[in-house]
Order: sequence, then structure tokens, then C-alpha cells
Amino acid sequence: MKNKIIYGLVLAIALLLAYIGLRSAFNQFANSALDPLRQTNDQLSTQVARVFNPTPTILPDPVTIIQQVRPLARLETIQYSVQKVITAETGQEVLKELFGDRLLFVAHGMVIAGVDLSELTQEDIDIRDGILSITLPPGEIFVATLDNEKSYIYDRDTGLLRKSDPNLETLARQAAEREIRQAALDDGILDQANANAQVFLLRLLSNLGFKDVIFQ
Repeated sequence: MKNKIIYGLVLAIALLLAYIGLRSAFNQFANSALDPLRQTNDQLSTQVARVFNPTPTILPDPVTIIQQVRPLARLETIQYSVQKVITAETGQEVLKELFGDRLLFVAHGMVIAGVDLSELTQEDIDIRDGILSITLPPGEIFVATLDNEKSYIYDRDTGLLRKSDPNLETLARQAAEREIRQAALDDGILDQANANAQVFLLRLLSNLGFKDVIFQ
């Protein structure tokens, strides 16, 4: 009787071990069989993601056309860094929640001014009794542009029944450049550009031996 019980226990253990072994072998076989399918699915998912979220490709035309070459003698004497907030909107008159389009653009720009020494003529330079008299050209703005890396759209609100206007950001950028330029002008950038030019040229001419210099 005891031998039968022991035999039954041994048989049960053997069957259990055999079941465990067969299950493990089956799992390994299933994983090995499904791995190619899983890899294929992963590759397909990656390809689908690339289709719906493509990476932009920039292809410059290899041909470059130089339209004009012109010598410059510009003396840059001052630079302004300006920040301006621009609101651009359309369709705000009636039912703007449905048909309006509005964006808030934070513009960072740079304005560079100075004097163009190429405009100097012989009549603008006079030497009498060892005194050098110079009539400088008026100050002017050479560069007034946006910093595209720092400028950004802070907020945009488009109506439920309207597509966003693709030209609205362009109009905001153009307005920002005008406002940045005007802000520098209002702050007196041209007068400061001329004053800085006089300081620079005075030092230069003094080093060249002109002790008495007058700017008209």
C-alpha cells in the first residue's frame, strides 16, 4: 500500500515536471516563432509614424545667382536689441469665437546704425591753420531685422469654423520689423550713431597726427 502511494506521488511529480518542461519549451518556441512577426510590426509602426510625422528635408538649389556686388564704407557705431509684442488678428468684428483668428507674437529684433563714409566728398573735408574740419553724413539705419531664433508665437486662437490664416504670422513679422525700427528711431538711435562716429573718428585721426578736429 505504501509502495503504491509513493509510486503515485513520484508519478504525479514526474507528470508535473514534464508539464512544466513542456510549457517552458512551448513558450520558447512561441517566442522564437513570434519574434519575426513582432519585429515586422515594429518596423511597420515606425514606417507609419514616419509617414504621418515626416522629418522636413531642406534641399538648397546648387545654383547661386549673385545679382550685385557693391563696395561699402559703412561705419557701424551702435546696435539696439529690441523686444516687441505684436497682436495680429482678423475676423474679430462679429462672432470671433467662430470666425476669428488671432495670434500673439513676441518679436526679438536687432537694429544697427552708423554713418556711410562713402558719402563723404572733398567739400566735406577742410584743413585750415592745422585744424581739420569734417562734415559727416547723417546717421542712418543699416540693419533692422528679427532674430528668428528668439522670436516666437506666444498664443494663437482660431475660431471653430475657421482655418488659421497662413499669412497672419507673416503680417505679424512684418509689423514687428517696422515697430522695432520705429522704436529705435524714437529712442534717438541716429543721433547716437552720429555721436559715436565722431568719437571713433576723433581717436583715429588723433593717432594719425591731427590734433585739432572739428565735426560740423
